[in-house]
Amino acid sequence: MAASPPLLEVRNLRVEFHTRRGVLTALDDVSFHIDKGEVLGVVGESGAGKSLTGSAIIGLLEPPGRIASGEILLDGRRIDTLDEESARRIRGKEIGAIFQDPLTSLNPLYTVGRQLTETILTHLPMTPAQARKRAIELLESTGIPAAAQRIDHYPHQFSGGMRQRVVIALALAAEPRLIVADEPTTALDVSIQAQIIDLLKTLCREHGAAVMLITHDMGVIAETADRVAVMYAGRVAEIGPVARVIGAPQHPYTRGLMDSIPSIHRSTEYLAQIDGSMPRLNAIPSGCAFNPRCPQRMPRCITDRPELLPAGDSRAACWLHDTGGQP
Repeated sequence: MAASPPLLEVRNLRVEFHTRRGVLTALDDVSFHIDKGEVLGVVGESGAGKSLTGSAIIGLLEPPGRIASGEILLDGRRIDTLDEESARRIRGKEIGAIFQDPLTSLNPLYTVGRQLTETILTHLPMTPAQARKRAIELLESTGIPAAAQRIDHYPHQFSGGMRQRVVIALALAAEPRLIVADEPTTALDVSIQAQIIDLLKTLCREHGAAVMLITHDMGVIAETADRVAVMYAGRVAEIGPVARVIGAPQHPYTRGLMDSIPSIHRSTEYLAQIDGSMPRLNAIPSGCAFNPRCPQRMPRCITDRPELLPAGDSRAACWLHDTGGQP
């Protein structure tokens, strides 16, 4: 029996910013997929292109940014060429979004109940009474205590962790098939982070939604994701099953990220670090973008840009895995 097609496919996505000083390429030939019910973690340093990829998928690229080439398909249908009205309908009904700061997702002038019921009524065939009942059920499912009373509270009456739970309920309100979660736990303390991670995993399992989890935290990825894509300078450096990428990284950049994380299994006086910094968009080097920082750089890395190559159970954009090419 043929395998079912992925829910989301991103093919050769290129995002450019047209400025007075020229065209800056922020995403360059990014490709990946997410299966139904799967959590794909997207990780990397600030400026790697993680959030920009999420914004392109949701259809919320801010000018002067634009999709220059490539395709984004949801269940086999292109969504990157939709007009604004069609994209808005997709955003609420088929793609939910969770952002880092819940206050940017919630209107401070409306109760959370009004915001939830308006979203439900916009996308689902329900009466106002049915929408309110579903809103209460959503708040209960995301761990809001006394949801029947708190539904009429305003965002400022909730703590940061509870506001993020409201945002998750809002993202799930129209029963989307894909959720793009951009740093959903960064602003929360560690104990609340763990609760939100457990909540996301449970809701994905129960609702069958796929999740694109964008974060800089490998710990969150390890706890939540099925697969992980490591991004660097607007490209995917490595992608594969989370246990393999974390346990046996195949790209020098991924290895550097993992070596910089303290381990409870070994004692060390100093943590490893990756020398240098992420290149600016107007100064991305030729060849492999990571080559100026790479301890395993070869002459070829300076001139030729590698595509994703098979690397065990993963794929890595690194010439170290070019078994049939030049040294």
